[in-house]
Amino acid sequence: MPGSIFIIQNDDTLVEMTHQPYAKEDHLQSFLERYPTLLAGDQVDAATPRRWLLIAREMPIPDREEGSGRWSLDHLFLDQDGIPTLVEVKRSSDTRIRREVVGQMLDYAANALLYWPSDEVRSQFENRCKKPLCLHFAFDAMCKLKSGKWFKLYF
Repeated sequence: MPGSIFIIQNDDTLVEMTHQPYAKEDHLQSFLERYPTLLAGDQVDAATPRRWLLIAREMPIPDREEGSGRWSLDHLFLDQDGIPTLVEVKRSSDTRIRREVVGQMLDYAANALLYWPSDEVRSQFENRCKKPLCLHFAFDAMCKLKSGKWFKLYF
């Protein structure tokens, strides 16, 4: 069923999860890292469902030019059109108000746009890939790279 969330059992079977709080955000983060299709790409665009390529987990986000990471984004994905998707996992028991969480994501998005050098994004992906030769082919197959400051990820 589209939009459902599944867990992989030790015997590699999938079991649909029922809604309940989870103990650690890291559990869901690990699944998203290994199975980005858990993100409901068909809900973004039913005609052309989004497919994501994980660039980095715990991607540092600076808050100034040449700054180090002030914040850490849970996941940075690019879709097949080269559009970044920022994912931050929160437990339902998180006591922060929704406004604070939305503000956090707006801070991340605004600072990422301004201060993420394309070299850093590429470097994060290369570190994750660990196979420089496969890097070009994975990117080329997954994304239609767009021109522009943020998307100039040349190999």
